[in-house]
Amino acid sequence: MRVMAVATFVTMLMFAWSLAFAALLKTGDKAPDFTLKDQNGKTVTLSQYAGKSNVILYFYPKDFTKGCTAEACSFRDNYEVFQKNGAVVIGVSFDNDASHVKFSRAYHLPFSLISDTKGVLGKEYGVSSKMGFSDRVTFVIDKKGVIKYVYESLKDATLHVENALKDLEKL
Repeated sequence: MRVMAVATFVTMLMFAWSLAFAALLKTGDKAPDFTLKDQNGKTVTLSQYAGKSNVILYFYPKDFTKGCTAEACSFRDNYEVFQKNGAVVIGVSFDNDASHVKFSRAYHLPFSLISDTKGVLGKEYGVSSKMGFSDRVTFVIDKKGVIKYVYESLKDATLHVENALKDLEKL
């Protein structure tokens, strides 16, 4: 039993370590494609939006926390504006599918939430992790799949939404 606990701790430590030292992608980088299921079981790929829509891909720490709820609700409240500006919104956290289903239903979120429970997508985008929670990072990705803007801050969660709306108009 003790050996299993130590092995689990070492595995979690290695996971956190690997995410903590990933290089955050920056403006001008090609956004890595992905294929994952959202909270509704729908397959979501970045490439499905190529040539059609800009993508707001936002990583957030945890469902149902104060800042993350405020951010998700701000994206929800501005969702039609994002759509009118030719963008889709996709949220990503390390929470599991069941948590995303509850979170989405509780706050009537009209966009996809993706579970990245193993941190693979976070690592590809260079989004670091602390104690198994993702940093708060938002990427504005254009129709060609190029990252145009990156916002990184654990505080001021709703500021990511404001910045994304403002910068989306420039695309």
